[in-house]
Parts: sequence; structure tokens; C-alpha cells
Amino acid sequence: MDEHSISVKTYLEVYVGLLALLAATVGAIFINMGPFNVVVTLAIAFAKALLVVLFFMHLRVSSRLVWIYSMLGVLWLLFLLSGTLSDVLTRL
Repeated sequence: MDEHSISVKTYLEVYVGLLALLAATVGAIFINMGPFNVVVTLAIAFAKALLVVLFFMHLRVSSRLVWIYSMLGVLWLLFLLSGTLSDVLTRL
């Protein structure tokens, strides 16, 4: 297996990016955007999760097989969330 090393500078840049997204999340709480508050905060959370998965979990430099399995995990998560949301929305 190939060893890919990520520099400390890259880790620091990702860390600063995560802190900036944290500040954006906190800032989004104080801005009233109506029903779009949830959409904005979920988009920020998705960006943070993407940074963690790509850099700290080394998915960016992993093999295609690992990419396929990670996408299958995301697909399964979306499947479970859609079932949950369809149940919640029909009860309103």
C-alpha cells in the first residue's frame, strides 16, 4: 500500500477552514433566514464533514475501491434519511 503523506501546512489550512466554517455556523444561527436556516446550516455541516473525510481520514489519496465504499455509505445514509423524512413529513 502506498504511503501518502500530507504536509503539516495542509493540515493547518484545513484546521483554519474548519474554524471558519464553525464561525459561519455560529453566525448563521443569529441571522433569521426563515426556512432556509436549516438548509444553510446543513450545507455548512456537509462542507465540514467533507473536509474531515477528505483530509483527516485520507480519502483524497485513497484507492478507488475505498471511494466506492465511501459513496455506498453516503448513499445508504441518504436512503435512511429519505425514509425518515418521508415519515416525518406525512405526519404534519
